[in-house]
Amino acid sequence: MPTFDIVSEINKVELNHAVDNATREVGTRFDFRGVLATIERNELVVTLKSESDFQVRQIEDLFRNHCAKRNVSTAGIDIDDKPVHSGRTFSLTMTFKEGIEQPLAKDIVKRLKDAGLKVQAAIQGDKVRVTGKKRDDLQSAIAFLKASDIEQPLQYENFRE
Repeated sequence: MPTFDIVSEINKVELNHAVDNATREVGTRFDFRGVLATIERNELVVTLKSESDFQVRQIEDLFRNHCAKRNVSTAGIDIDDKPVHSGRTFSLTMTFKEGIEQPLAKDIVKRLKDAGLKVQAAIQGDKVRVTGKKRDDLQSAIAFLKASDIEQPLQYENFRE
């Protein structure tokens, strides 16, 4: 029986390139000259620091643009509501999610069942495995999930017959 897995992963190499490119652009921009402005990455956590709230928001926008250029989705990230003020700097923390959490996995399974597609979905750790009798059923399930409004970026891999 054909199967595929639904996963949510971040390409760490592309994320690192986005951080490097955004850091390089911040270093060359006139409005950040002589100002403490940094972008730091630690695993899946990116910290933006600057001397004012407005500048941190500018760096956030700049970083999101570089992520979009590198095909790193910023749709499912956890971000602070407002920058944290500490000493003379403001910092904003962006945490990229990896893996499908239990509530989202249950929602995906429920959506597939409610859609009336001829597939079965099972939660397996941080991924969802979808099984069907025909390849066309699985392809329609992928198309259905791509069209739905799930807030976290999903990838479809391990497609087997």
